[in-house]
Amino acid sequence: MFKLPAKRTASLALAATAATAALTLAFVTSASATAGAGAPQDGRAVAATPSESGGPESAFSRISTFYGAYIDAVYDGDGARATQLRAAYLSAPLQRELKKWEETHHADGVLRAQNVPLEWKVSYVDSGMGKTNATVTLTWSGSDTTRIHVQADLQTRKILSIRD
Repeated sequence: MFKLPAKRTASLALAATAATAALTLAFVTSASATAGAGAPQDGRAVAATPSESGGPESAFSRISTFYGAYIDAVYDGDGARATQLRAAYLSAPLQRELKKWEETHHADGVLRAQNVPLEWKVSYVDSGMGKTNATVTLTWSGSDTTRIHVQADLQTRKILSIRD
C-alpha cells in the first residue's frame, strides 16, 4: 500500500479541514441571509412569491393562459385582441354558441358577465375520454365569485365548452 509522507498527510488533512470549515461558514451565512432577507423582525410569516407556469402541450395550461390573456384584453378595452384570442383558443362550434348566448344575455359569454373580474383562478378538475376539465373562479368586487366549468380537447387543446 502506498503511503504519503507524514508531513504531506498533515498538510492534506489541514487543507481538508479548512475547506470544510469555509464551506460550512458559507452555507450558514447564505442560509441565514436568505431566511432573514425581507422577513419581518416581529416573527410574522412572509407570503410566498406568486408564480404561474404552464406548457404549450397541456390543454389545462391552454385554458389558464386563455383566461388570463382574455381577461387582460377585456380589462384593457382591447376588443381586437379579445377576438383574436377567441379565434385562437376556442373551437369554432363554441364560438358560434357563445355568439348566440351573448345575443340572448347581453353579456360576455366567456366571462358570463357584463363586467370584468378583479381576479381569476383556474383549477384542474380531471381528464378523460379525450377531454380535460377545469373550473374557472372569477372574483368580482369584495368576495363575490362566479365559477365556470370549462372543457378542452386533449388533442387539439381548443376549448370546447364553457358552462355556468
